[in-house]
Amino acid sequence: MAFLFHKFQEAVKTLAKSPTFSRDPRHLQFEADINRLFLYTSYKLLGREAEEADAEEIIDIASKASLADQQKQVQENIHSQIKDVSAFMDHILLPEKTSGETHEASNQINSIPRQSGLRFAVGSSDALPNNPIPKTKPLRLPEVSHGLKEQLGYSLTIQSSQIPHKDAGRGLFLEGEVDVGSVIAIYPGVIYSPAYYRYIPGYPRIDAQNPYLITRYDGILINAQPWGTGSDTRELWDGTSSPEMIPVANGNTETGSDRLWKVLSKPLEGKPGGGGTSGFEFLERRNPLAFAHFANHPAKGILPNVMVCPYDFPLSEKDLRPYIPNVLFGDEGTVKMKRFGNFWFKSGGFAEGGQNSPVLRTLVLVATRAIKDEEIFLNYRLSNYKRCPEWYTPVDEEEDRRRINFLFGSNPENKIPENMGEKRDNHKTGK
Repeated sequence: MAFLFHKFQEAVKTLAKSPTFSRDPRHLQFEADINRLFLYTSYKLLGREAEEADAEEIIDIASKASLADQQKQVQENIHSQIKDVSAFMDHILLPEKTSGETHEASNQINSIPRQSGLRFAVGSSDALPNNPIPKTKPLRLPEVSHGLKEQLGYSLTIQSSQIPHKDAGRGLFLEGEVDVGSVIAIYPGVIYSPAYYRYIPGYPRIDAQNPYLITRYDGILINAQPWGTGSDTRELWDGTSSPEMIPVANGNTETGSDRLWKVLSKPLEGKPGGGGTSGFEFLERRNPLAFAHFANHPAKGILPNVMVCPYDFPLSEKDLRPYIPNVLFGDEGTVKMKRFGNFWFKSGGFAEGGQNSPVLRTLVLVATRAIKDEEIFLNYRLSNYKRCPEWYTPVDEEEDRRRINFLFGSNPENKIPENMGEKRDNHKTGK
Protein backbone atom coordinates (compact mmCIF):
# COMPACT_ATOMS: atom_id res chain seq x y z
CA MET A 1 0.00 0.00 0.00
CA ALA A 2 2.88 2.36 0.74
CA PHE A 3 4.26 1.73 -2.76
CA LEU A 4 0.88 2.62 -4.32
CA PHE A 5 0.64 5.81 -2.28
CA HIS A 6 4.09 6.82 -3.54
CA LYS A 7 2.82 6.42 -7.11
CA PHE A 8 -0.13 8.67 -6.29
CA GLN A 9 2.15 11.29 -4.74
CA GLU A 10 4.32 11.33 -7.87
CA ALA A 11 1.19 11.64 -10.00
CA VAL A 12 0.05 14.63 -7.94
CA LYS A 13 3.34 16.44 -8.58
CA THR A 14 3.32 15.64 -12.29
CA LEU A 15 -0.31 16.50 -13.01
CA ALA A 16 -0.07 19.80 -11.11
CA LYS A 17 2.38 20.98 -13.79
CA SER A 18 0.28 19.75 -16.69
CA PRO A 19 -0.16 22.25 -19.58
CA THR A 20 -3.82 21.17 -19.81
CA PHE A 21 -4.60 23.20 -16.70
CA SER A 22 -5.96 26.73 -16.98
CA ARG A 23 -3.46 29.51 -17.71
CA ASP A 24 -5.26 31.76 -15.24
CA PRO A 25 -3.15 31.41 -12.04
CA ARG A 26 -6.17 31.68 -9.75
CA HIS A 27 -8.14 29.02 -11.62
CA LEU A 28 -5.03 26.90 -12.15
CA GLN A 29 -4.63 26.42 -8.40
CA PHE A 30 -8.28 25.44 -8.08
CA GLU A 31 -7.87 22.84 -10.84
CA ALA A 32 -4.70 21.52 -9.21
CA ASP A 33 -6.50 21.21 -5.86
CA ILE A 34 -9.41 19.31 -7.43
CA ASN A 35 -6.95 17.04 -9.22
CA ARG A 36 -5.20 16.25 -5.93
CA LEU A 37 -8.52 15.64 -4.20
CA PHE A 38 -9.59 13.31 -7.00
CA LEU A 39 -6.44 11.24 -6.54
CA TYR A 40 -6.50 11.25 -2.73
CA THR A 41 -10.19 10.43 -2.29
CA SER A 42 -10.09 7.80 -5.05
CA TYR A 43 -7.08 6.25 -3.33
CA LYS A 44 -9.16 6.09 -0.14
CA LEU A 45 -11.97 4.44 -2.10
CA LEU A 46 -9.62 1.70 -3.33
CA GLY A 47 -9.07 0.47 0.21
CA ARG A 48 -6.13 -1.33 1.74
CA GLU A 49 -6.47 -4.30 -0.61
CA ALA A 50 -5.94 -2.24 -3.75
CA GLU A 51 -3.70 -3.52 -6.52
CA GLU A 52 -1.20 -1.59 -8.60
CA ALA A 53 -3.36 -1.89 -11.72
CA ASP A 54 -6.22 -0.09 -9.91
CA ALA A 55 -3.91 2.76 -8.93
CA GLU A 56 -2.56 3.07 -12.48
CA GLU A 57 -6.09 3.29 -13.84
CA ILE A 58 -7.05 6.10 -11.46
CA ILE A 59 -3.87 8.03 -12.29
CA ASP A 60 -4.63 7.64 -16.00
CA ILE A 61 -8.20 8.89 -15.47
CA ALA A 62 -6.91 11.89 -13.52
CA SER A 63 -4.69 12.88 -16.45
CA LYS A 64 -7.56 12.72 -18.96
CA ALA A 65 -10.83 13.49 -17.16
CA SER A 66 -12.32 16.97 -17.38
CA LEU A 67 -12.41 19.25 -14.36
CA ALA A 68 -16.19 18.85 -14.16
CA ASP A 69 -15.93 15.05 -14.14
CA GLN A 70 -13.25 15.12 -11.45
CA GLN A 71 -15.31 17.52 -9.33
CA LYS A 72 -18.31 15.22 -9.60
CA GLN A 73 -16.27 12.19 -8.55
CA VAL A 74 -14.73 14.06 -5.62
CA GLN A 75 -18.22 15.02 -4.44
CA GLU A 76 -19.36 11.41 -4.67
CA ASN A 77 -16.28 10.18 -2.81
CA ILE A 78 -16.74 12.73 -0.02
CA HIS A 79 -20.48 12.15 0.22
CA SER A 80 -19.92 8.41 0.56
CA GLN A 81 -17.72 9.03 3.60
CA ILE A 82 -20.21 11.51 5.10
CA LYS A 83 -22.95 8.89 4.77
CA ASP A 84 -20.81 6.35 6.61
CA VAL A 85 -20.09 8.82 9.43
CA SER A 86 -23.80 9.71 9.68
CA ALA A 87 -24.75 6.03 9.93
CA PHE A 88 -22.27 5.58 12.77
CA MET A 89 -23.66 8.67 14.51
CA ASP A 90 -27.21 7.36 14.19
CA HIS A 91 -26.11 4.08 15.76
CA ILE A 92 -24.49 5.96 18.67
CA LEU A 93 -27.22 8.54 19.31
CA LEU A 94 -30.62 7.37 18.16
CA PRO A 95 -32.86 5.19 20.30
CA GLU A 96 -35.05 2.58 18.65
CA LYS A 97 -38.12 4.25 17.15
CA THR A 98 -41.48 3.02 15.99
CA SER A 99 -42.72 4.11 12.58
CA GLY A 100 -45.32 6.32 14.27
CA GLU A 101 -42.69 8.18 16.26
CA THR A 102 -40.60 8.74 13.14
CA HIS A 103 -43.60 10.22 11.29
CA GLU A 104 -44.40 12.53 14.21
CA ALA A 105 -40.81 13.83 14.36
CA SER A 106 -40.91 14.55 10.63
CA ASN A 107 -44.09 16.62 11.03
CA GLN A 108 -42.51 18.60 13.84
CA ILE A 109 -39.49 19.48 11.69
CA ASN A 110 -41.68 20.60 8.79
CA SER A 111 -43.73 22.87 11.08
CA ILE A 112 -40.78 24.97 12.28
CA PRO A 113 -41.21 28.62 11.22
CA ARG A 114 -38.59 30.45 9.18
CA GLN A 115 -36.95 33.42 10.85
CA SER A 116 -35.03 36.45 9.64
CA GLY A 117 -31.31 36.18 8.97
CA LEU A 118 -30.99 39.78 10.10
CA ARG A 119 -30.69 38.30 13.61
CA PHE A 120 -27.09 37.39 12.77
CA ALA A 121 -26.23 41.02 12.12
CA VAL A 122 -28.08 42.68 15.01
CA GLY A 123 -27.59 39.97 17.62
CA SER A 124 -31.27 39.34 18.35
CA SER A 125 -32.00 36.83 21.10
CA ASP A 126 -35.54 35.82 20.15
CA ALA A 127 -36.75 32.64 21.78
CA LEU A 128 -36.58 29.45 19.79
CA PRO A 129 -39.90 28.00 18.62
CA ASN A 130 -41.65 25.81 21.16
CA ASN A 131 -41.18 22.49 19.35
CA PRO A 132 -39.88 19.31 20.96
CA ILE A 133 -36.40 18.22 19.94
CA PRO A 134 -36.15 14.75 18.35
CA LYS A 135 -35.17 12.26 21.04
CA THR A 136 -31.55 11.12 21.22
CA LYS A 137 -29.57 9.27 23.84
CA PRO A 138 -28.41 11.54 26.72
CA LEU A 139 -24.73 11.38 25.80
CA ARG A 140 -22.23 14.21 26.17
CA LEU A 141 -19.89 15.26 23.36
CA PRO A 142 -16.86 13.36 24.79
CA GLU A 143 -18.96 10.18 24.97
CA VAL A 144 -20.14 10.61 21.37
CA SER A 145 -16.56 11.25 20.30
CA HIS A 146 -15.40 8.07 22.03
CA GLY A 147 -18.18 6.08 20.36
CA LEU A 148 -17.29 7.43 16.92
CA LYS A 149 -13.62 6.61 17.48
CA GLU A 150 -14.57 2.98 18.06
CA GLN A 151 -16.39 3.00 14.72
CA LEU A 152 -14.04 5.14 12.58
CA GLY A 153 -10.73 4.43 14.26
CA TYR A 154 -10.05 8.06 15.21
CA SER A 155 -11.41 11.08 17.06
CA LEU A 156 -10.56 14.79 17.25
CA THR A 157 -9.52 16.82 20.28
CA ILE A 158 -8.65 20.47 20.90
CA GLN A 159 -5.44 20.94 22.86
CA SER A 160 -2.55 23.37 23.22
CA SER A 161 -0.75 23.46 19.88
CA GLN A 162 2.70 21.93 19.57
CA ILE A 163 3.86 24.80 17.36
CA PRO A 164 6.84 26.44 19.12
CA HIS A 165 5.49 29.99 19.04
CA LYS A 166 4.07 32.17 21.79
CA ASP A 167 0.92 32.85 19.74
CA ALA A 168 0.25 29.23 18.78
CA GLY A 169 -2.73 28.87 21.15
CA ARG A 170 -4.93 25.83 20.65
CA GLY A 171 -4.75 23.32 17.83
CA LEU A 172 -6.66 20.37 16.39
CA PHE A 173 -5.37 16.88 17.15
CA LEU A 174 -6.25 13.50 15.69
CA GLU A 175 -6.24 10.56 18.09
CA GLY A 176 -6.11 7.26 16.25
CA GLU A 177 -5.26 6.61 12.61
CA VAL A 178 -6.64 7.54 9.18
CA ASP A 179 -5.65 6.81 5.59
CA VAL A 180 -4.92 9.38 2.93
CA GLY A 181 -8.12 10.71 1.34
CA SER A 182 -10.13 10.42 4.56
CA VAL A 183 -12.54 13.17 5.59
CA ILE A 184 -11.32 14.03 9.07
CA ALA A 185 -13.24 17.23 9.89
CA ILE A 186 -16.08 19.50 8.74
CA TYR A 187 -15.93 23.32 8.79
CA PRO A 188 -18.99 24.36 10.84
CA GLY A 189 -20.92 27.62 11.09
CA VAL A 190 -22.93 30.14 9.10
CA ILE A 191 -22.63 30.13 5.30
CA TYR A 192 -22.69 33.43 3.38
CA SER A 193 -22.81 33.82 -0.39
CA PRO A 194 -21.22 36.99 -1.88
CA ALA A 195 -24.68 38.59 -2.05
CA TYR A 196 -24.82 38.66 1.76
CA TYR A 197 -21.27 39.61 2.72
CA ARG A 198 -22.45 42.89 4.24
CA TYR A 199 -24.47 40.98 6.84
CA ILE A 200 -21.39 39.24 8.24
CA PRO A 201 -20.82 40.50 11.81
CA GLY A 202 -18.16 43.22 11.86
CA TYR A 203 -18.50 44.00 8.15
CA PRO A 204 -16.49 45.31 6.34
CA ARG A 205 -13.52 44.48 8.60
CA ILE A 206 -14.94 41.06 9.28
CA ASP A 207 -11.63 39.38 10.12
CA ALA A 208 -10.46 42.05 12.55
CA GLN A 209 -11.91 40.24 15.57
CA ASN A 210 -12.88 36.88 14.08
CA PRO A 211 -10.25 34.15 13.56
CA TYR A 212 -12.71 31.54 12.29
CA LEU A 213 -13.43 32.57 8.69
CA ILE A 214 -12.80 30.60 5.52
CA THR A 215 -13.77 31.05 1.86
CA ARG A 216 -14.28 28.66 -1.02
CA TYR A 217 -13.10 29.24 -4.57
CA ASP A 218 -16.68 30.14 -5.57
CA GLY A 219 -16.82 32.98 -3.02
CA ILE A 220 -18.87 31.15 -0.38
CA LEU A 221 -17.69 32.26 3.07
CA ILE A 222 -18.18 30.27 6.29
CA ASN A 223 -18.09 31.89 9.72
CA ALA A 224 -17.36 29.21 12.34
CA GLN A 225 -17.21 31.57 15.31
CA PRO A 226 -20.86 31.03 16.34
CA TRP A 227 -20.35 27.25 16.43
CA GLY A 228 -17.46 27.42 18.89
CA THR A 229 -16.75 23.97 20.32
CA GLY A 230 -20.30 22.69 19.92
CA SER A 231 -22.40 21.58 22.89
CA ASP A 232 -23.87 18.47 24.51
CA THR A 233 -27.25 18.42 22.75
CA ARG A 234 -29.08 18.10 19.45
CA GLU A 235 -30.85 21.40 19.17
CA LEU A 236 -32.63 23.89 16.97
CA TRP A 237 -29.72 26.02 15.83
CA ASP A 238 -29.86 29.12 13.68
CA GLY A 239 -26.29 30.30 14.08
CA THR A 240 -26.95 33.08 16.60
CA SER A 241 -25.23 31.52 19.60
CA SER A 242 -21.63 32.70 19.93
CA PRO A 243 -19.93 30.82 22.77
CA GLU A 244 -16.47 32.03 21.77
CA MET A 245 -17.19 35.57 20.64
CA ILE A 246 -14.22 37.91 20.77
CA PRO A 247 -15.00 41.48 21.91
CA VAL A 248 -14.85 44.00 19.09
CA ALA A 249 -12.43 46.87 19.67
CA ASN A 250 -13.98 50.22 20.51
CA GLY A 251 -13.56 53.29 18.40
CA ASN A 252 -14.06 54.20 14.75
CA THR A 253 -11.55 52.24 12.67
CA GLU A 254 -13.24 52.72 9.30
CA THR A 255 -10.74 53.23 6.47
CA GLY A 256 -11.08 54.57 2.95
CA SER A 257 -11.33 51.02 1.60
CA ASP A 258 -14.09 50.30 4.14
CA ARG A 259 -16.11 53.25 2.86
CA LEU A 260 -15.48 52.15 -0.73
CA TRP A 261 -16.86 48.73 0.06
CA LYS A 262 -20.01 50.22 1.57
CA VAL A 263 -20.61 52.00 -1.74
CA LEU A 264 -19.78 49.06 -4.00
CA SER A 265 -21.61 46.47 -1.91
CA LYS A 266 -24.93 48.22 -1.38
CA PRO A 267 -27.50 46.26 0.63
CA LEU A 268 -29.95 44.16 -1.33
CA GLU A 269 -33.59 45.17 -1.51
CA GLY A 270 -35.46 44.36 1.68
CA LYS A 271 -34.34 41.83 4.26
CA PRO A 272 -31.66 39.29 3.42
CA GLY A 273 -33.15 36.56 1.29
CA GLY A 274 -36.61 38.13 1.46
CA GLY A 275 -37.19 36.24 4.70
CA GLY A 276 -33.78 35.78 6.21
CA THR A 277 -31.93 32.56 6.72
CA SER A 278 -32.83 29.03 5.81
CA GLY A 279 -34.34 29.04 9.31
CA PHE A 280 -33.84 26.86 12.35
CA GLU A 281 -32.30 23.45 11.77
CA PHE A 282 -32.15 20.43 14.03
CA LEU A 283 -28.37 20.08 14.18
CA GLU A 284 -26.28 17.63 16.18
CA ARG A 285 -24.12 19.97 18.24
CA ARG A 286 -22.28 16.92 19.62
CA ASN A 287 -20.73 16.34 16.20
CA PRO A 288 -17.15 15.13 16.93
CA LEU A 289 -15.96 16.14 13.45
CA ALA A 290 -17.17 19.77 13.52
CA PHE A 291 -13.79 21.18 14.56
CA ALA A 292 -12.02 22.01 11.28
CA HIS A 293 -11.79 25.67 12.34
CA PHE A 294 -9.22 24.77 15.01
CA ALA A 295 -6.60 23.44 12.55
CA ASN A 296 -3.40 25.52 12.63
CA HIS A 297 -0.95 26.51 9.91
CA PRO A 298 2.25 24.41 10.14
CA ALA A 299 5.46 25.80 11.56
CA LYS A 300 8.55 26.19 9.37
CA GLY A 301 9.87 22.84 8.19
CA ILE A 302 6.55 21.02 8.76
CA LEU A 303 4.25 20.08 5.89
CA PRO A 304 0.45 20.22 6.15
CA ASN A 305 -1.29 16.85 6.51
CA VAL A 306 -4.75 17.96 5.31
CA MET A 307 -6.26 20.18 2.61
CA VAL A 308 -9.63 21.86 2.23
CA CYS A 309 -12.22 20.29 -0.05
CA PRO A 310 -15.46 21.99 -1.20
CA TYR A 311 -18.42 19.78 -0.35
CA ASP A 312 -21.92 20.42 -1.69
CA PHE A 313 -24.25 18.59 0.65
CA PRO A 314 -27.55 17.62 -1.06
CA LEU A 315 -30.40 18.91 1.10
CA SER A 316 -32.57 16.07 -0.14
CA GLU A 317 -30.60 13.80 2.23
CA LYS A 318 -32.77 14.72 5.21
CA ASP A 319 -31.57 11.85 7.43
CA LEU A 320 -28.00 13.14 7.14
CA ARG A 321 -28.86 16.83 7.65
CA PRO A 322 -28.38 16.92 11.49
CA TYR A 323 -24.72 15.96 11.01
CA ILE A 324 -23.87 18.83 8.63
CA PRO A 325 -22.97 21.62 11.10
CA ASN A 326 -23.96 24.58 8.94
CA VAL A 327 -26.86 26.94 8.35
CA LEU A 328 -27.34 29.21 5.35
CA PHE A 329 -27.65 32.97 5.69
CA GLY A 330 -30.07 34.43 3.18
CA ASP A 331 -32.49 32.94 0.70
CA GLU A 332 -32.27 29.29 -0.33
CA GLY A 333 -31.89 30.57 -3.88
CA THR A 334 -28.57 32.20 -4.79
CA VAL A 335 -28.58 35.82 -5.93
CA LYS A 336 -26.59 36.21 -9.13
CA MET A 337 -23.28 37.95 -8.49
CA LYS A 338 -20.49 38.93 -10.87
CA ARG A 339 -16.90 39.36 -9.86
CA PHE A 340 -14.73 42.20 -11.16
CA GLY A 341 -11.22 42.11 -9.74
CA ASN A 342 -11.57 42.16 -5.97
CA PHE A 343 -15.27 43.02 -5.93
CA TRP A 344 -18.61 41.20 -6.25
CA PHE A 345 -21.61 42.95 -7.81
CA LYS A 346 -25.28 41.97 -7.91
CA SER A 347 -26.24 41.18 -11.51
CA GLY A 348 -29.98 40.67 -11.01
CA GLY A 349 -32.20 37.65 -10.64
CA PHE A 350 -31.36 34.35 -9.02
CA ALA A 351 -28.83 31.77 -10.12
CA GLU A 352 -29.82 28.22 -10.82
CA GLY A 353 -26.37 27.02 -9.79
CA GLY A 354 -26.51 24.08 -12.19
CA GLN A 355 -27.89 21.88 -9.43
CA ASN A 356 -30.64 19.31 -9.89
CA SER A 357 -31.54 19.79 -6.22
CA PRO A 358 -30.62 22.40 -3.60
CA VAL A 359 -27.30 21.97 -1.82
CA LEU A 360 -25.54 23.40 1.19
CA ARG A 361 -22.09 24.54 0.08
CA THR A 362 -19.60 23.86 2.82
CA LEU A 363 -16.03 22.58 3.35
CA VAL A 364 -14.32 19.52 4.78
CA LEU A 365 -10.69 18.68 5.58
CA VAL A 366 -9.18 15.72 3.70
CA ALA A 367 -6.03 13.88 4.78
CA THR A 368 -3.16 14.22 2.29
CA ARG A 369 -1.24 11.35 3.85
CA ALA A 370 -1.72 8.70 6.53
CA ILE A 371 -2.13 10.42 9.93
CA LYS A 372 -1.64 8.80 13.32
CA ASP A 373 -1.87 10.47 16.73
CA GLU A 374 -0.70 13.93 15.69
CA GLU A 375 -1.68 17.57 15.31
CA ILE A 376 -3.59 18.59 12.20
CA PHE A 377 -1.96 21.25 10.00
CA LEU A 378 -3.59 23.13 7.14
CA ASN A 379 -1.85 25.47 4.69
CA TYR A 380 -3.41 28.91 5.27
CA ARG A 381 -1.95 30.43 2.07
CA LEU A 382 -1.59 33.98 3.37
CA SER A 383 1.32 35.02 1.15
CA ASN A 384 -0.50 37.94 -0.47
CA TYR A 385 -0.90 39.82 2.79
CA LYS A 386 1.18 42.99 2.89
CA ARG A 387 2.20 42.06 6.44
CA CYS A 388 1.82 38.38 7.23
CA PRO A 389 1.73 37.33 10.89
CA GLU A 390 5.20 36.59 12.21
CA TRP A 391 4.21 32.95 12.81
CA TYR A 392 3.35 32.44 9.13
CA THR A 393 5.82 30.64 6.87
CA PRO A 394 4.77 29.79 3.28
CA VAL A 395 4.49 26.07 2.59
CA ASP A 396 4.82 26.41 -1.18
CA GLU A 397 5.64 29.89 -2.46
CA GLU A 398 4.81 29.02 -6.07
CA GLU A 399 1.41 27.74 -5.01
CA ASP A 400 0.78 30.81 -2.86
CA ARG A 401 1.65 33.19 -5.72
CA ARG A 402 -1.23 31.77 -7.73
CA ARG A 403 -3.67 33.10 -5.16
CA ILE A 404 -3.57 36.68 -6.34
CA ASN A 405 -7.25 37.52 -5.84
CA PHE A 406 -8.95 38.45 -2.60
CA LEU A 407 -12.46 39.02 -1.38
CA PHE A 408 -12.41 42.21 0.66
CA GLY A 409 -11.30 45.75 -0.11
CA SER A 410 -8.19 47.19 -1.70
CA ASN A 411 -6.09 47.17 1.48
CA PRO A 412 -4.23 43.84 1.82
CA GLU A 413 -4.33 44.14 5.59
CA ASN A 414 -8.11 43.65 5.56
CA LYS A 415 -8.37 40.83 3.04
CA ILE A 416 -9.15 37.16 3.32
CA PRO A 417 -7.42 34.95 0.75
CA GLU A 418 -9.53 32.77 -1.49
CA ASN A 419 -9.98 29.12 -0.51
CA MET A 420 -8.33 29.66 2.86
CA GLY A 421 -9.50 32.36 5.23
CA GLU A 422 -7.19 33.72 7.87
CA LYS A 423 -7.73 31.70 11.04
CA ARG A 424 -6.23 32.64 14.35
CA ASP A 425 -7.07 31.10 17.69
CA ASN A 426 -8.35 33.37 20.47
CA HIS A 427 -4.85 33.26 21.98
CA LYS A 428 -3.08 34.21 18.75
CA THR A 429 -2.28 37.85 18.12
CA GLY A 430 -1.86 37.23 14.39
CA LYS A 431 -0.70 40.56 13.05
